[in-house]
Amino acid sequence: MKSGGSPQPPAYDTQQETSEFMVLPPQAQSTVVNIQSSEKPQRDYLVWSIFNLIHFNFCCLGLLALVFSVKSRDRKQLRDTSGAKHYASTSRSLNIATTVLSILTFTIVFILFFMGIVGQGH
Repeated sequence: MKSGGSPQPPAYDTQQETSEFMVLPPQAQSTVVNIQSSEKPQRDYLVWSIFNLIHFNFCCLGLLALVFSVKSRDRKQLRDTSGAKHYASTSRSLNIATTVLSILTFTIVFILFFMGIVGQGH
């Protein structure tokens, strides 16, 4: 040891060190298998919501359906399937309500117009 009290590193034989690292043992081959889930991808009803927002939008239900569709899509991207299903179900219900109520309102106004009750101008 030196007088400083720190131990000297052990001396290595460089010839022995290089011969150990030149021979590599054979490495095991590995295979990666990606397993896709058997579930169908969750629908988010975004196109239907946009259609209802632009064409029907009965009492702003089309806008609410669009909001829930976007939330469902966001949850799907985060791989939160239960949250995506919940928001998609709400969006679907709002889209159905918007479509039915809008068509029903249009049909009633159409019938009243041709019966002469609406649009006479008197």
